[in-house]
Amino acid sequence: MSKQQTLYAAYAAKIDAVLDALEAEAVLPAGTPRGNVAVEPPRDPSHGDLATNAAMVLAKQAKTNPRALAEKLVEKLADDPQIDAAEIAGPGFINLRLAHSNWLKELDLIAAQKSDYGRSTRGAGRTVNVEYVSANPTGPMHMGHCRGAVVGDALAALLEFGGHDVIREYYVNDAGAQVQTLARSAHLRYKEALGEDIGEIPEGFYPGEYLKPVGQKLADEFGDQYAAAPESEWLTLFREKSVAAMMDMIRTDLAMLGIHHDVFASEAELQAAGKPEAAEKWLRAHDLVYDGILEAPKGKTPEDWEPVELPLFRSTRFGDDQDRPIKKSDGNWTYFGADLAYHMQKADKADELIDIWGADHAGTVKRIKAAVAALSEGEGTAIPFDVKLVQMVQLLRGGEPVKMSKRSGNFITIADMVEEVGKDVVRFTMLTRKPEAQMDFDFAKVVEASKDNPVFYVQYAHARIHSTLRKAKAEAGVQPSADALDRMGDDEMTLIKQAAQFPRQVEAAALAREPHRIAFYLYDLAAAFHAFWNMGNDDPGKRIILAEDAELTAARLFLADQIGQVIRNGLALLGVEAVEEL
Repeated sequence: MSKQQTLYAAYAAKIDAVLDALEAEAVLPAGTPRGNVAVEPPRDPSHGDLATNAAMVLAKQAKTNPRALAEKLVEKLADDPQIDAAEIAGPGFINLRLAHSNWLKELDLIAAQKSDYGRSTRGAGRTVNVEYVSANPTGPMHMGHCRGAVVGDALAALLEFGGHDVIREYYVNDAGAQVQTLARSAHLRYKEALGEDIGEIPEGFYPGEYLKPVGQKLADEFGDQYAAAPESEWLTLFREKSVAAMMDMIRTDLAMLGIHHDVFASEAELQAAGKPEAAEKWLRAHDLVYDGILEAPKGKTPEDWEPVELPLFRSTRFGDDQDRPIKKSDGNWTYFGADLAYHMQKADKADELIDIWGADHAGTVKRIKAAVAALSEGEGTAIPFDVKLVQMVQLLRGGEPVKMSKRSGNFITIADMVEEVGKDVVRFTMLTRKPEAQMDFDFAKVVEASKDNPVFYVQYAHARIHSTLRKAKAEAGVQPSADALDRMGDDEMTLIKQAAQFPRQVEAAALAREPHRIAFYLYDLAAAFHAFWNMGNDDPGKRIILAEDAELTAARLFLADQIGQVIRNGLALLGVEAVEEL
């Protein structure tokens, strides 16, 4: 990767150098913190190309008013030949108008860095564990898992692009009652494979046809050995075999979305290794778990409720509304108790934890954050931990709710979706809204060839660029060239400036842990390119390919080629292919 800085990073460094000079002149105290100094585009493009709040946030330390400090900053910035104008706005913001050469250099930088354009080392040396999907291993992946899977995977890619070491983790909930039910359901299918008429699947069992191959495989392996055997002889074995089969199915389904995890952590193995007991011991030693009576349920107390002494985690110390049990009255671990130990295990191998959960888990966020804070030995030194909640997706077809899948029994699978509309459409669509907002996935609309379909609109921009490059080479023998970039006008500059936002958008999306920002940016960039293209429909002189001007054609092709590169880089972060034809 080229060591040359992107434009915004370069101007942040220029501002920093000016502040160094002001410190040397004692205008600013030595070592003045600059963490809140920002260099970004002004909200109104008519105000200039860049704006900085440096004078606003540092005036207090300089013991002056912001406008007076801004004047000193502007005085030094105005001497830079790459800055056409430095102006003070309002109480002390500084707007900069840059020479066109800055933007042309950025275009060259995109061409030089190619797939590395936008990459940074901001997260270098830090390991982030991103846990996502973590669906119960009781069946194929369904629509309820899809959005969180895509959000988590795109976030992991975004953090890697920002220099972090990323652990993609899946927590296999294979120790609870649901996998016992899975084993019993598989046993039914096993008997069916042996030729027994099992009738209707009993209420509470898993009815999906996906368990038929599991039953057949068990029949092939064990014959009728367990057909009439008591449950105690086969339950553990069938649970292990069934979970393994479900995880193979889940990996296959996720692979259809281009998703591959680094770690599959087993709850059953966690418990067998005594990790919850170790966590309890540690917490007791730090006075964070005690034996106490759980509060009675709020509202009307059930008649069968009895006060029971349980080991309680002091989650109220960390902002929760009550202390939480880590064990049940029967001695088994609560889901929270096992989850607490699991996060303790993750924290040993990472500098930061991120969990992607469904919105139905919102009630447990506070307590698990409290647990992670506790396991980091107190709130003040807590390992950074974020939980991203993802809302449900409603499946529609032409505005009407979609019928359920026969394969699964009662839900639409990820395989169903990918087979119908393709991986790229599914992935991009899942990132076209903020994850905390509910969304509709309409099978008819997501494949529409229209501006209202973001997937198509971005892909079309990339395909249109490649079509233009092919046409120019085949018909006019012209290829992209940077030789005449100085002939770029205001319309081209508008497009270049939009492309130059990419590194900033990547950095902001990574810091906010919000990969959907990249999808939003790509739509805006595609819109800017389509607008640029469409100008040629009204004014032939605005067309990219000009039969009478090979030099300007080559420069505009170079511009288009770099827009295509930025689109490819953004789509790669989302796990979406940049197609060359539609």
